[in-house]
Parts: sequence; C-alpha cells; structure tokens
Amino acid sequence: MTTDIDGAPGPQDTPPAPPKPIKAIPVRHYGRYVSAVIAIGILVSIVYAFGQGKINWHAVPDYFFDHRIMTGVYKTLLLTVLSMVIGIVGGIGLAVMRLSKNPVTSSIAWFYIWFFRGTPVLVQLFLWFNLGLVFEYINLGPIYKNYWSDFMTPLLTALLGLGLNEAAYMAEICRAGLLAVDEGQTEASHALGMSHAKTLRRIVIPQAMRVIVPPTGNEVINMLKTTSLVAAVQYPELFRYAQDIGQNSGAPVEMYFLAAAWYLIMTSVLSVGQYYVERYYARGSSRALPATPYQKIKANMLSIGRPKGGAA
Repeated sequence: MTTDIDGAPGPQDTPPAPPKPIKAIPVRHYGRYVSAVIAIGILVSIVYAFGQGKINWHAVPDYFFDHRIMTGVYKTLLLTVLSMVIGIVGGIGLAVMRLSKNPVTSSIAWFYIWFFRGTPVLVQLFLWFNLGLVFEYINLGPIYKNYWSDFMTPLLTALLGLGLNEAAYMAEICRAGLLAVDEGQTEASHALGMSHAKTLRRIVIPQAMRVIVPPTGNEVINMLKTTSLVAAVQYPELFRYAQDIGQNSGAPVEMYFLAAAWYLIMTSVLSVGQYYVERYYARGSSRALPATPYQKIKANMLSIGRPKGGAA
C-alpha cells in the first residue's frame, strides 16, 4: 500500500467494495386480503341465491332480439336524443339569461331552474299528461287549435317532461363552464373589436367545452335511464315493452332482467363515446392525452413476459 506524506492512502489504492443491494420487503396489507375474501364471498352468495331462485333464464335470450324489444330500444334512444337536444339548447339559453346583467331575464332564468330542479321528473310528466283536465282546448289563434287530449300525445308529454327538466340542469352546467373561462379572454376579444356574440361563439364557448362536456356526458347517460319513467304516461319504450311481454308471457322478472341488460349495453356504449369526446376536448389542456382503452390493452399485452429490470 502506498501512502502520501500525511499518511493518507495514495491514488493507487484499491477502491472500496460497492455496497450490498438493499433487499426491499413489501409491506403486507392483510386488510386487503380480508376485504377481498369478504367481497368474493358476498358475490358468490348473490350468484348462488339467484341460481337457486325460480327464474326462467331461458326466457331472456328468447326475447332478447324480439321485434318489440328492438322497437323499444329504438324509441328509447330516439327519446334520449330529442330530450337532450331540447335540454342542451334550452340550457344554453338559460345560462346566458342567468349571466345577463338584465335583472328581469336573470330572474326568469333563476325561477325556471329553481322550479324544474325542485320537482321530480315523474310529477312533471303527470302534470303535462293531465293538463287536459284543466284545459279542454289548446288555442293558438290562427296557427293551431285542437283538443288538449289530441294535442298532448304521449310522445310530446315525454319530450316536454324530460327535455324541459333537463334544460334546468344543463343551464347550471353551461353556466359553470362559461364562468370557468378567465375574464381576460373576454376583455382581450372586446379590445380587438369583437362583439359579445362573436366572443361567446369564437372565444368563450370553445374553452368552456372542456368543462361542459364531462357532466353533459353524464347527463346523457342519466337521461337514457330516466326515459323508463315515461312508461307511466303510456309512451311505449324499452321498459314498457318489457313490462307488456312479461305480463303476457308469465315471466315479468325475466323481462326486467332483459331490460336491465339492454340498458347496460346502451350506457356502456355511451360511456365509451363520452371518453373519446372528453379526450378530444382535452387537447391543449394537458401535456399528454390519456391512453385509450385499446392502447391500455396493448401496453398490458406487451408487458406480459417482459423480464423485470430490462426491455422485452
């Protein structure tokens, strides 16, 4: 061993041995194991109970693509789309009225939202359906005149009950989205000579969509399920057709399971569409877009068999 004048080790000394790698022992979460066992036990018990029940499961596939069920699916989707169009258009108008500096229009919008958000949808449907007991005719002068019972059809009752109620909720969603845009954007556009309407259309609304789209997607899915209430006002949609088939075939519970299966299919498709719409409007607001379901599956498949600590 060579040393320098002060007795310290010289540069030719052998380097010290590298430290031993740390062996990390993961913490055991016994509570997770216990909760998983309990959850699996409950699930198995529920499946066993339904398996032992007097349910004719063969009736579900027999009627799954029945023409009446498919007609109900079509009418449910149609009613969802039309009601959401009424709700979105009305909600945008109410949101603009609510944000207006005019106290009259702002108060009217506030009262509309207060009333329709404060009363159940089923009550509103029955009110529209039974207004013929109060008004014998609907008289719009030279434009239209008819008996109220002929005018207020089940379809119109369903559209008014669902669409006008949805407009109250969409108004609050749109108002929140508009308020989320920084006021400096509006001031800058006005400084450039843009009108208020053009500022809303070209500057504010495109930025507000990132806030408006996610809850709107939830409202569409909720509207799809809420359409089942219109069976109470004699409009034939999926739930009403399932009820009729169940009463005639002697398998009412089985038809409820069938209707639930179709609702699950439709809401699942809408959920996937909502994901991609949200991903589209997330451009420019985040550095990296979230992975699509296909990209996640592909990444998981490629990770199978990859050696730990190295590339595949």
